[in-house]
Amino acid sequence: MCLGIPGQVLRVWDAGTGARMARVRFPDGERDLCLAYVPDLQAGEYTIAHAGFALSHVDRATAEATLRTMVEYGVLEEPGVAP
Repeated sequence: MCLGIPGQVLRVWDAGTGARMARVRFPDGERDLCLAYVPDLQAGEYTIAHAGFALSHVDRATAEATLRTMVEYGVLEEPGVAP
């Protein structure tokens, strides 16, 4: 089982291979994701990802509430606090 941690899209581009890609910031760092399943995602929006693919669009309020809950339950570290 894996956790769906929300990440914020920083930028979007079309790769030379034709794939739509995004740079996404998660609590533990940034990653490049393929947007094949959600090609309309834009910078500033939030997504849930798995195995290098953005799987769904998540609204900001839900993303922020999810991240707060994960911190509260100890799944994630408080932002700015080293493990």
